[in-house]
Amino acid sequence: MKFLRNLLASVLGCFIALGVLFFMFIIFISLAGNQDNVVTVPDKAILEVSIDKPLSDYGGKFDFTDFGMKFEKYDGLNHYLAAIKNAKNDDKIKGISINSNYLPAGIAQTKALRDALEDFKTSGKFVYAYGDFYSQKDYYLASVADSVFVNPVGDIDFKGLSSEVLFFKDLQEKSGVKFEVIRHGKYKSAVEPFLSNEMSPDNRHQISELLFSVWNSMLDGIAETRGLESDRLNDIADTLGARTPAMALEVNLVDRIAYFDEYETSLKNAGALEQDKDVEYVSLREYAEYAAKKSKKSGKDKIAVIYAEGEIVYGEGGKELVGQGIVVKALKKAREDDKVKAIVLRINSPGGSALASDIIWREIEITKRNKPVVVSMGNLAASGGYYIASGADKIYAEPNTITGSIGVFGMLPNFKELADRMGIHSEYVTTNEQSLGYSVFQPLSEDYEKVTRESIENIYSTFVGHVADGRDMTREEVDAIGQGRVWSGTEALEIGLVDEIGGLEDAVAYAAETGGTTDYTIQDFPVYTTSVQDIMDKFIGVSIGRTKEEILKEEIGEQAYRVLQNIKVLSAQKGAQARMPFELIIR
Repeated sequence: MKFLRNLLASVLGCFIALGVLFFMFIIFISLAGNQDNVVTVPDKAILEVSIDKPLSDYGGKFDFTDFGMKFEKYDGLNHYLAAIKNAKNDDKIKGISINSNYLPAGIAQTKALRDALEDFKTSGKFVYAYGDFYSQKDYYLASVADSVFVNPVGDIDFKGLSSEVLFFKDLQEKSGVKFEVIRHGKYKSAVEPFLSNEMSPDNRHQISELLFSVWNSMLDGIAETRGLESDRLNDIADTLGARTPAMALEVNLVDRIAYFDEYETSLKNAGALEQDKDVEYVSLREYAEYAAKKSKKSGKDKIAVIYAEGEIVYGEGGKELVGQGIVVKALKKAREDDKVKAIVLRINSPGGSALASDIIWREIEITKRNKPVVVSMGNLAASGGYYIASGADKIYAEPNTITGSIGVFGMLPNFKELADRMGIHSEYVTTNEQSLGYSVFQPLSEDYEKVTRESIENIYSTFVGHVADGRDMTREEVDAIGQGRVWSGTEALEIGLVDEIGGLEDAVAYAAETGGTTDYTIQDFPVYTTSVQDIMDKFIGVSIGRTKEEILKEEIGEQAYRVLQNIKVLSAQKGAQARMPFELIIR
């Protein structure tokens, strides 16, 4: 009986192994086929700007270690901007249609797209926009169009910006789960929700100024392209004066109320297309791949663009996390390549591990001895994100980039009250006075609090020193604009935290000039390693192919999922944190 059971298990194991091998073979063939596929563009095409997945600055290059093959994704902002630039002079592209609802991009990314579309219009080709409804970010992008269309039963959400912060002091007291907080910086508001039930005047002040700065930047763009004064736009926002299509038309936020088939007729007219034929669209993602493969440059020199996107964590990092491992490797590779004349570090990060930030900062200092290092800030370059930017030769930011947040904090969970209520009691035995360190089941001791505070103060002092040296300021000047306060890119320029307002293209152009080259191509870093396990979800069926995160998000909703992610991030933090003071969701 035992023999038969073992035999059956062996046979079943063989079948499973064969199945896995067959599945890996299918993946390999699919990847190989996808890499060889060439996107075709019709002779009379409309480039459709419709983004329905969260937009990253960098699609990514991947090394598929299981099969020794490499591939690239073309759905990052870097390729989208290049695609729009290429379309400007592509005779096959007759115009652009913006058709994006609930644009999943940051404000700075949206402005970068908007600027690229503004430049496209100088070719004489048209840009039209259609929306069944417009969120404020959707409208900000759409307002660059020559003509803005809206569905007859749609709406326009144009009311100004707001930010909501949740507070947990009472929840901690009721639950018995508390967070011991040690911070430097009166504006370091990541911890404020755990200390109070309401917003402090300092925090309210900084959020208010930040929102007004971002809002005014948006208004400036809309006012210019729609021919309206900013004061008039504020009046419309205050009175919800564009909440219906008819009202939006009356106040000149849109040009026409139309159904989509009527919009397509207008596209045909604008592009001199045949009325009896369907509009031939090419998606921005497909065209980005087409443009990248078609227009690869072979300049004798290179400008390296290294993307640091996501939370900063101690370790290797990856596609969605900035680890010192992957960034340091990229810096070294670019530094040691004689063809690379300058390096641009593109940062889109709220910060994170102070230790990892300092290691990256140090590698940038070493790299600067050999080659210019220029920073381009995306949606966020705050706290640890600013830490790694501070030593660059020059810093570019968008006007609505969120940056600064020069401050440090530590949070220690404590379950003492909860344990007491549940009848759980802890005892401990030590060999020395400080052997226990910190226990979640014991009150925070004065000695441990003192040692931790010393660590926080030391890191803050180091942070301030790096910024002072990098920005040619005194420590007192940095401390005055530090204290954990966040700034918009426009404000950061005024106080000396950045050098220029501009996008990635501006940073690359300056890096090339500083590196002494005009004949160059851009080389993107890092290259991410991946495997069958990482790729499987993309190719398997509906339920199996979805990640646990996607399933959980669907079950509990986007907002509840975000709360869980925040708890997960907090619980995974090790050491002091140089992190943006709060998750700012601008609506």
